[in-house]
Amino acid sequence: MNVKGYLLDPRCEVAAVCDSDEAVGRQAAADWGAASFYPDFDAMLEDSSLDAIEILTPTHLHHAHVLAALRAGKHVSVQKPVANTIEEAREMGEAAERAGRILRISECFVHYPPLELAKKLVADGAIGKPSGLRIRTLVGQTDSAFQANLRPEGYGWRLDKRSPGGHLFDDMVHKYAMALWLLDLDITSVQAVVRRRDLFMEPCAVIFEYEDPMVLGTMEVQYAPKLYMRSSYYGADEFFEITGDEGQIWVTRATGEMLDLPPVMLFTGTEHGRETTEFRDIDADWGAGFVRSSQHFVDALVNGTPADMSPESATKVLQLCFAVYQASEIAAPVDPRTMTGSVTPTGWADW
Repeated sequence: MNVKGYLLDPRCEVAAVCDSDEAVGRQAAADWGAASFYPDFDAMLEDSSLDAIEILTPTHLHHAHVLAALRAGKHVSVQKPVANTIEEAREMGEAAERAGRILRISECFVHYPPLELAKKLVADGAIGKPSGLRIRTLVGQTDSAFQANLRPEGYGWRLDKRSPGGHLFDDMVHKYAMALWLLDLDITSVQAVVRRRDLFMEPCAVIFEYEDPMVLGTMEVQYAPKLYMRSSYYGADEFFEITGDEGQIWVTRATGEMLDLPPVMLFTGTEHGRETTEFRDIDADWGAGFVRSSQHFVDALVNGTPADMSPESATKVLQLCFAVYQASEIAAPVDPRTMTGSVTPTGWADW
């Protein structure tokens, strides 16, 4: 998913692959035309021909791997979530600043064309002054080849105490990012009810209060383990609704394609008439966000443009994640800007 954008970009080449599983790593290097394979990360970092490193390791390893890559003078792209604690996230950002190197957190939703369009429509005033955001995630099943071919051994660390939480930490970080990014407003208060099903899944209902007191947000996660949905990727479907005082925007898909609707819809209306604008001619394949994300990193390296997401933005996303857990734990509002350390929900990984 991540390498495709690099392979398609003539400005860069995939020069080396590192993997602790030699068979997997050597096959990837061959498939991607990489000249070198390394079974050891430190050995890879000694390769002076490498300008940048894409870190796709489990989240609990991000901190050590990012700091090592920065010490070696490399620019770094690292997967979400940025780290397991707020302090680790901040230390990574500070290390990049000291090293004078780019550190960006790879967030495919920031580069997903329907969501990019929605953000532009908001910024252009298409719905007037924003007043609300609703994010819905439905997790079910799918029979996609992508999901069927995932390696189960790559998921063990997500299910034990190497991770501070389950689905709300590992996947919903995408939606926390959107809650902040789509409206360009900080969230000042979170209220939440979080439940647990099937060890990993965490259905929830969340309320966000923004720094603009006239803007509210809601986020919900529902779990339907026997519902099969149309998807080329995971068995999950997302829906985003942005309301303003002059209209409303719908983004009707992301990972899955459950609804037979245009990817983006704009509803506007006045006393003189109402209009629905459908945006169908847009790349709504979820994989496009990964391709564009990788190529955006190349843009930052080649042109010196700011790289999304920045360590500061990714840290705010992590604080929001932990604030949702904390608000549910104490049954009271939490200001995500005050969050430090990490929060693990009661009973997590106690088996």
